[in-house]
Parts: sequence; structure tokens; C-alpha cells
Amino acid sequence: MIKSLDPRVTRSEIDLNNSIDPLKDLDQWETYEAFHQKKRGEQHIHVGIVHAPNPEMALLFAKDQYGRRGITANIWVVKTAHIFMTEYDDQDIFETTPEKIYREAGGYKVMEKINKYRKETKISK
Repeated sequence: MIKSLDPRVTRSEIDLNNSIDPLKDLDQWETYEAFHQKKRGEQHIHVGIVHAPNPEMALLFAKDQYGRRGITANIWVVKTAHIFMTEYDDQDIFETTPEKIYREAGGYKVMEKINKYRKETKISK
């Protein structure tokens, strides 16, 4: 385990005899996408990118970079290479079918009925 003056490094229990020597084996560190959760139960939000030799160090860097600025419940890191996305040429898969306008909330005109009911029952706003 790495002995460090920084308690975050010591708590993470990183093995000193790991297989990666970040300054010799890798010319460039990998990029990791960092996701931050403010409170338990809320969704994780992408907050940025960190460069690190392995996932453990990426998590430490993300905690230091994005976890110290505010309330933090959880942080995720994911290798950028492991993220898959759609192509911009495939935009047609997101288009809605125009004949199914009933699925959109804007298609309903309820305020007229609500105001009519209020007027009939003399309920004030």
C-alpha cells in the first residue's frame, strides 16, 4: 500500500506493487469521464474529465477535482473509450411521429375547462 501524507491516498489502499508504472509504461494517461451526485437518490451529472493511469487514480483525481467544491454523495468515473454514442447522421431515430400528437402534453387544452368549472362553482383562483 502507498504511504502518503494525503489521507485520501492512504484510505484508497492502492497497492504499491501494481502492474502499471504510470510514468514508464504509458506514454499518455487515459481519460475518464467524471459523474457527480449531490444527494442520495438524485441522478449523477457529468462534471468533467480527468486524466489518470488507472481507474483508482482517476477516482482520486475526480474526488479532488469535483468532490471538494460542494456537497457530494457519490462520484463515478468511466473510461472515455467505454462510452458509446449515436451518430449525428442518425437523428431520424429521435423524431416523433406527427400523427401521434396526443402523446404530447401541449396538445391538451384543459385550462378552458378548469376556468369554466371555477366559474360555475364560483371557486376563486
